[in-house]
Amino acid sequence: MSTKRKTGPSDIRAPILLPIAEEQLPRLKRFLDPVVQQVETTEYIATDPVAFMHRFDDDSDRNLAGFLSALLAWGRRDIVMRKIGELLERFGTGPADYIGNMNRGDEARLDGFKHRTFTADDIRWILRGLSRVMRDYGSFEAFWRECYRSAAVSTDRTDLSLLAVFHNRFFDLIPEAPFRVRKHISSPDKNSSCKRLWLFLRWTVRQQSCVDPGSMPFMPASELMIPLDVHVARFSRLFGLLTRRANDRRAVEEITGWLRQMAPHDPAKYDYALFGLGIRDIAIPDEFVVNDRTMNL
Repeated sequence: MSTKRKTGPSDIRAPILLPIAEEQLPRLKRFLDPVVQQVETTEYIATDPVAFMHRFDDDSDRNLAGFLSALLAWGRRDIVMRKIGELLERFGTGPADYIGNMNRGDEARLDGFKHRTFTADDIRWILRGLSRVMRDYGSFEAFWRECYRSAAVSTDRTDLSLLAVFHNRFFDLIPEAPFRVRKHISSPDKNSSCKRLWLFLRWTVRQQSCVDPGSMPFMPASELMIPLDVHVARFSRLFGLLTRRANDRRAVEEITGWLRQMAPHDPAKYDYALFGLGIRDIAIPDEFVVNDRTMNL
């Protein structure tokens, strides 16, 4: 006697997401460009982790503070801001001075630090890696520049391989670091969206922005990828810029591909629009809705 199998939530397939029609892109661009201008203002800085870069005048301090801020940019924004501030306060001096001259006594200042899955030991290992970067390359920017050069030699898709080269070379400098530390610096080789690294590169590579300091222009802004957070993913699906359900590397490639058609020289600027729509009360005309809001985007 046969029995009828019960169905559950896993048996219900999510509706297929549709892509935007190419002829709709110019109209979407005309909608998003003013949103970028509305969100990308100096007022944005105070409540965003990029604020910690603006505390410093020297680019070496800015880049190191920015990198650590991006790594810790995970969770509720008010808590993130507090924990970044706490970490930088423990240095007792500028990031470049502290990291470049760090000894065991200096490392003791990190005792008791914790943020989500970051422990004091995890931070210590990352700072040791940064210290060795400064020792061997002279600056953090010089290290990124060398990673960029190596990525360009190894493939014609620099935007995809750069972060993998960075990840591997960084941990080559601290081979004795516990394996768990690697999870804090993503790699596209693991199909990660690498959101926090692309956020850091948006801050440091984009020029002539009142928010992004542009303190490390070792690569053209045209090669930046979108930092993929939940707001960016949700509105990208709504507009048909993303047809994948997973927020992974391939999703980043898909969204950025569309954004490059709208702004070839600066696709990452639309991070302000897609993120801004999630935090501002901005009405979205129905004409731009490709995938219905009720489809669990």
